[in-house]
Amino acid sequence: MICRHFGACGSCTLYDKPYPAQVAQKMARLSTMLSPFYQGSIVPFPSPRSHYRARAEYKIFHDETGCHYSMRHLDKKRFVILEMCPMVLEPVEKRMWPLMEAVNGDEILSHRLFGIEFLAATTGDVLVTMLYHRRLDEAWEAAAKAVQKRLGVQIIGRSRKQKRALGEEYVTEALEIEGKLFQYRHYEQSFTQPNPFVNRQMIAWAMTQAARYGKGDFCELYAGAGNFTIPLATLFEKVIATEISKRSIKAAKENCELNGVSNIAFVRMSSEEFTEALEGKRAFNRLKDVDLGNYDIGTILVDPPRAGLDEGTRNLIARFDTILYISCNPETLCRDLETLGRSHRIMDAALFDQFPYTAHMEAGVVLVRR
Repeated sequence: MICRHFGACGSCTLYDKPYPAQVAQKMARLSTMLSPFYQGSIVPFPSPRSHYRARAEYKIFHDETGCHYSMRHLDKKRFVILEMCPMVLEPVEKRMWPLMEAVNGDEILSHRLFGIEFLAATTGDVLVTMLYHRRLDEAWEAAAKAVQKRLGVQIIGRSRKQKRALGEEYVTEALEIEGKLFQYRHYEQSFTQPNPFVNRQMIAWAMTQAARYGKGDFCELYAGAGNFTIPLATLFEKVIATEISKRSIKAAKENCELNGVSNIAFVRMSSEEFTEALEGKRAFNRLKDVDLGNYDIGTILVDPPRAGLDEGTRNLIARFDTILYISCNPETLCRDLETLGRSHRIMDAALFDQFPYTAHMEAGVVLVRR
C-alpha cells in the first residue's frame, strides 16, 4: 500500500518497511512471547496490502474551504487532513469522497458535523453514520436521504440523545469458508471483525483445529454476533454460546436464520455469570429454556476483549479437553497461558494480521488437555 500520509497519519505506524517485513517482525515478536509455552511453528495469516478495513472512523475538520476527513497525527498533538485512505474497503473508498463533496455542497449536512463512521462489507454494502453537535430535523433528513439514494448507501444521523436511521442499520457480509458461504448482519455500533479477509482465515483456522482436536459439545464465550459460532456449529451436534450485548445476541439469532443453523443456544450473559451457572452457584432466568445438564461440553472457544480472561473464566475453561483461544492482545494471552498451560499444552498457533501497517498483533492457539 502506498499512502501520501505515511509518517504523519497516526493510523499507520509501521510505514517504513515493506509489508512482508512487517509480518516477519510480528512473527518474531509473537514467537518470543509464546516461547515459554510453545516452541513449534506459528502459521502467519497476512492481510491484503490495501483495501482491507471494513470499519473506519474519521473526525471532521472544518476550515474556510469546508469540511475534511481527518485523523490524529502520529505526534498525537494535531490532526492530519486526509486526501486519500487506501486502507478502507473499496466500497467505502468509492463513496467517501463523493459523500464529502455532498456535505460541502449542502450547509444543512455540513453544519456542526464532527465525525463520519463507515461500516462496510465485501458484498458492497456500506453504512454511513454522521455525527453532529446539533439536533437533526426534517430538513437534515431530506438532504441526507437524497445523498443516500445517490451514493447507494444507508445513512444514520446521530446527535446527543438522538438517532435518525434512514434505512437498514446493518450491512450484510458474505464469507466463503471451507467451500460454504456464510452470511452475517453487521450492525452499526456493534463489534465486528475489522478485516473480513483475515477474519475468513481466522474462522477457517478455528474450524480446522476444531475438526482435528474437538470433542463433545461446543461452547463459545464472547460470541458476538456468531462470527465463529455459526461456522463451527456445523462440526458439532449441540452448541451453546454466551454474549453480554443485547444487540449482538439479536444479530446472532438473525444470522442463525440467515444460515439455516438451528443447533445453537445463544444466551445473554457474561463469562463470569456463565461460570457461576455451570458451577451451580446461581440460577439465571435467562437460562430457563436451556438445560445445561444436557450439554457435554468438550470444546470451548474464547475470543475475549484486550483485557483477556478473568481468573474464574480461566479456571472454568481449563476443565474442558480442547480450548480454542483467539486473542487480540498476545500479552494477556500469555498471562492466561500461565494458568492454562498447567493443564493443557499448545498444539498449534497462528498470527492473524488484522491491522497491517501497525504494531498490533492478533493470535490464535489451540490447547489440548495434557
